[in-house]
Amino acid sequence: MVRSPKFALATPAWAWLVAFFIIPVGMVIYFSFGYKPGIFGTHATDVLSFDRYVEAFSPVFFATFMNTLWVGVLGTVLCLVIGAPVAYWMAVKAPPNRRGLLLALVMVPFWTNFLVRTIGWQILLAPEGLLGGLDLLYTRGGVLLGVVYNYLPLMILPLFVAFDRVGDPMREAAKDLGAGRIRTFLSVTVPLARPGIIAGVLLVFIPLMGDYITATVLGGAQGNMVGQLVASQFQTAQNWALGSAMAVLLILVIMATVAVAGLVIWLVTMPSRMRSRLVIGDAEANAPSTRSIPTAATEAQS
Repeated sequence: MVRSPKFALATPAWAWLVAFFIIPVGMVIYFSFGYKPGIFGTHATDVLSFDRYVEAFSPVFFATFMNTLWVGVLGTVLCLVIGAPVAYWMAVKAPPNRRGLLLALVMVPFWTNFLVRTIGWQILLAPEGLLGGLDLLYTRGGVLLGVVYNYLPLMILPLFVAFDRVGDPMREAAKDLGAGRIRTFLSVTVPLARPGIIAGVLLVFIPLMGDYITATVLGGAQGNMVGQLVASQFQTAQNWALGSAMAVLLILVIMATVAVAGLVIWLVTMPSRMRSRLVIGDAEANAPSTRSIPTAATEAQS
């Protein structure tokens, strides 16, 4: 009987990834080294250079990159701060027979078009709207409000799954050992729910950094983000080379931010990991010896 290779079941997923991610990203990278051939041309790659990257690093574009990073980081942090208590309450405190309904309510915004619900916030924040007195429309604050509203469910769902998988027996065991509620949450629940927290942060941060609909509808000139610049270069200016260079730089910024954040978290949590690490060699050296101790009777027999 001939067995198929172990990776055969993953072939469709790899084919999809190659066709709809790796090849398009490779084309964007290739176009970023080209140039705009003329008024009516979109791109040309007969001469390759880094000129588009130099142009993308101009002071105007650099300020937009910094504003995008500010909105992305702060928006992700706010989603985590707001979503974690909600997800914990749904997974631990809410009655089990009501959790399905609560999850459905969290998903209600996703049943509405992204653009429609963003325009809804534009109506609310307009001078004649219900929240017009806040004066947030066409500001960075308005963009921040919009992205938190749009991406908050992407943070709540993985956190709910992570908190739910911890289970009551683990928390009860910590309480039986004398840990209070806060210590149980910090020492048991959060470490076990760490994969869900990481997944929620990535699910929010990565698409938020590339969002241009929220910035266009609620931000105006003050809330400009890189996604708007990339879209305008492809759709309005017809400069695909510059738009590709901006897109590549945005990808690099996202990867660098995630890497730096992971390194910082790893360094901060290192002392706690060192304290909780069990070293078998030291434990055996410090443990009482289990070998038989010679007694007077055995010495006499010898």
